[in-house]
Amino acid sequence: MITTALIERGKDGTFGIFTPDINSTIIGEGNTVEEAKADFENSVNEILQFYREDGKELPDELKDIQFVYKYDVASVFDYYHWINVSGFSKAAGINPSLMRQYRMGKTYISENQKRKIETALHRLGNELAAIKL
Repeated sequence: MITTALIERGKDGTFGIFTPDINSTIIGEGNTVEEAKADFENSVNEILQFYREDGKELPDELKDIQFVYKYDVASVFDYYHWINVSGFSKAAGINPSLMRQYRMGKTYISENQKRKIETALHRLGNELAAIKL
């Protein structure tokens, strides 16, 4: 089963991952997205191990489970920290100062701004995928 794992930056600056589409509670937390993903993967392994060791049947939602990570803006720029926020903001058509606020998770992001960021990220991905060395 493929399900979504949401990654969000909390008000305290840490990152959390949770799965809103399944009944089983699987979470991960960390000071960085990388740490939160490692904690999340550990949680998944612990849950699967619990069912194996107790001899209980694994719920259908956990059988062959795979995750698609969905990031908030702050999480994207934490995980892909090598993306220059100032340069990226110009490519996305967003004020660099405002983009830095989005990166820190300190301000509301409208759906329109999210679309601009997502479009620019996809364009960057396509450009990187087309590079031949």
